[in-house]
Amino acid sequence: MPIILPSESLAVRSVVGVADDVFAALRGEFATLPRAASVVLVLIDGLGAISLRAHAGHARTLTAGMAKKDVAHSVFPSTTAAALTSILTGVWPGEHGLVGYSVLDPAQDALVNQLTGWESVGIDPATWQAAPTIFERARAEGRPTFAVGVAAYAGSGFTRATLRGADFVAAQTPAERVQVAYDLAERHPGSLVYCYLPEVDKAGHRYGLDSAQWVSALEEIDAAMSWRVPPGVGVLVTSDHGMVDVPAHRQIVLEAEHLADVRHIGGEPRMLHVYVDPDVEAAAVADRWTRDLDGRADVGTRQEAIAAGLFGPEVTAAAASRIGDVLVVARGNGAVYDGTAQDQRSRGMIGQHGGLTPEERQVPLLRFGAFAR
Repeated sequence: MPIILPSESLAVRSVVGVADDVFAALRGEFATLPRAASVVLVLIDGLGAISLRAHAGHARTLTAGMAKKDVAHSVFPSTTAAALTSILTGVWPGEHGLVGYSVLDPAQDALVNQLTGWESVGIDPATWQAAPTIFERARAEGRPTFAVGVAAYAGSGFTRATLRGADFVAAQTPAERVQVAYDLAERHPGSLVYCYLPEVDKAGHRYGLDSAQWVSALEEIDAAMSWRVPPGVGVLVTSDHGMVDVPAHRQIVLEAEHLADVRHIGGEPRMLHVYVDPDVEAAAVADRWTRDLDGRADVGTRQEAIAAGLFGPEVTAAAASRIGDVLVVARGNGAVYDGTAQDQRSRGMIGQHGGLTPEERQVPLLRFGAFAR
């Protein structure tokens, strides 16, 4: 059974188009955004448009004047590795190749964690993710480029894959990061400045969307965004994905008989990449998993997912080789675990993402400063 595609309005933009919007504003091409002397792109990791609206009272700065059209669709899978890379390259996962949280490196027949596993398996970020970043494109136009983020991420493989071309500037709190980003944009006319705020995502994973900790993280970021935008600077605020809370009774744990003919399981519990043993028909495994997970997850093969355009209009050979032979997308607020000791440790994570629900795929696309309506 092929994966059921969500119905989406053609009027809603994709996060893939954010890069072109930013460049149009810097060049004064007036495609979507007005001209700006400099641009600050703020990425609030893990903040879905639906959860933001539901907590508008705790995010008055972000939601002030927020209209129905101030949203964008994230990519599939709705996870940071895939979506953030699409925002920062302007291409779909099928082109940049980061097609999930953990995916297969066919050359080593081993799974690679796309956020933290680059160094441990010797993956070169420049070749694994070969699409030019927005910072490389900006540098080619002679523009100053900066990425303001958490110091611990400065030298990671994922940073080198997605922030190539930017001068990395570390700052500790959300307010400090926003202030540094605005200052850089003001002092360097024509610049592109990226500001990364991961606090909401972290709180959601650990405590859930309805927790006091998540609300506190949202309030902290909203307060940071109330900082005065310098004259002439355009600020675009978006996210890579939203999330859903997965209660314990919605956790599906696969038994040994379900895992027959499976050599690797990648992805994450909301969207599994299943890699089958050599000489095993993926369709046969997909049929079995469809029966086993009836009503709880959508199951399809790699070929079905690519044909449906889930990874974008184009899928390179390299990207295709990393996609699971079988894909399993949890429905509603469920999650699928493979039952291994390592996988069981992640069952304490409350807020999750990766799937196709509106809560995961609809993200805010907000304008401030020179971009404000």
